[in-house]
Amino acid sequence: MTRNFILAPLLAVLALGAQAQTQKIGVINMQDALVATKDGQKAVADLRSKYSPKDQELQKRQQELTAKQEQYRKTQNTISEAAKATLERDIDSMQRTMQRDVDDVKQDMDADQQRMVNELGQKMMQVISKYAADNQFTAVFDVSGQPNNILYASNTADITQAVIALYDKAAPVTPSAPPSKAPATSSAIPRPSAPTAPKPAATIPAPLKK
Repeated sequence: MTRNFILAPLLAVLALGAQAQTQKIGVINMQDALVATKDGQKAVADLRSKYSPKDQELQKRQQELTAKQEQYRKTQNTISEAAKATLERDIDSMQRTMQRDVDDVKQDMDADQQRMVNELGQKMMQVISKYAADNQFTAVFDVSGQPNNILYASNTADITQAVIALYDKAAPVTPSAPPSKAPATSSAIPRPSAPTAPKPAATIPAPLKK
């Protein structure tokens, strides 16, 4: 009886150990996976194409503003006070207008990027769930998230490339309306180059008060 009393807990521990060994854990880099799919590549290209003309326009306006600032710097000691005041008002107006437009473009870009991530992320989650179920994974962790608490993962546990291949093979159609919820992968899609805000003219005093 004493022997059975000792063996029973031991057998239970061994059984739990055997069960733990059968668990299959996978890792995926969601950031790489989303942008590597054909849908992801097209979405990023579309986003860049949409905002590239606006970015070029803002860069041209920045050059015009810089030229106006340079004109002020070179002539401020030789032109009349009235002409100098006019230049100051022009520069101040250009700076304010450009800053407002930069902020508007950034806001629109953020909204479009979030809609893109929502659509791609929700479809990617369906593919991951199917792959995990078909291959008997107990859990899948995203290693692109921050903070990342995974200290070590074998290369054999990385399912990123397999999921990308499965996603492209399934070739799901992007829904016309953005889903209401999506996984937390807002940083997954690389942004197009955001327009640069105008630099303040440090050498230009504030417009003269009337």
